[in-house]
Amino acid sequence: MEIRTLRYFLAVAREENMTRAAEVLHVSQPTLSKQIQALEDELGRKLFIRHSFRIELTEEGMLLRERAEDLVSMADKITGEFAALGDITGGDVYLGLAESYQIRYLARQIRRFKELYPNLRYHITSGDTEQVTEKLDRGLLDFAVLAEEPDAAKYHYLPFPEADVWGLIVPVGHTLASRLAISADDLAGLPLFCSEQGWKKDIPRWCGEKMDSLCLEGSFRLSYNASLFVKEGLGFLLTLSRLIDTSDGSGLVFRPLTPRLEEKIYLVWKKYQLFTPIAQRLLDTLKANML
Repeated sequence: MEIRTLRYFLAVAREENMTRAAEVLHVSQPTLSKQIQALEDELGRKLFIRHSFRIELTEEGMLLRERAEDLVSMADKITGEFAALGDITGGDVYLGLAESYQIRYLARQIRRFKELYPNLRYHITSGDTEQVTEKLDRGLLDFAVLAEEPDAAKYHYLPFPEADVWGLIVPVGHTLASRLAISADDLAGLPLFCSEQGWKKDIPRWCGEKMDSLCLEGSFRLSYNASLFVKEGLGFLLTLSRLIDTSDGSGLVFRPLTPRLEEKIYLVWKKYQLFTPIAQRLLDTLKANML
């Protein structure tokens, strides 16, 4: 199975049409069809269901798409790493980031670093701890930012300088907006939005046995999207401070939880990781300046 064949497969899966995929790939349709047929024969499974004007993935095709995306990304990353070995002014760095206003510290250091290495190219993936650590462990990322204490047996890490504060996003005018802080009793029975990670790990350690009185209306990976649901009156958002615009005119306010619930975030990388020159230089810079 060749990387080129996987690229062909992904193009067909994306376009859902053999003719359009062939045009994107700049190959003839018979050549593309032959490659896809050979791939199906090699795997012994049908990857596509053919309809009159479109094709769609089978369950086996969906599984291959997930694996193929990782393999192609890894191949591109390896190619980029070797291409950058002789480039002392830049190269590619891959980061997976949790949501936090403290990402500004990382962004600030990258801006300064790019002044020294103008050909730096950085690629950002956003997600929760499970998402970014999975990519980090598989070698698709150089660094990750996690909103929980890292496993010291697997990772080296740097703590960010501050702690994020948990609170509730409330519509202006709601009775909870008049509170200075929000307790678990205040939230009993209310429709709540929260990240899966926060709901499973952070909120239970905050409210203890009162967790049973809390009602999860829906889970979100991005707090901004959840805040739009709050604006529409569908519920209230448990999230970290300074992720959502709560300035005058926003229609929303942030109220911290009581007792206070804080979250440290960390920059992590795998132990025994072999970095490209540019990634190693960036790490050295972050070690010297992040704290």
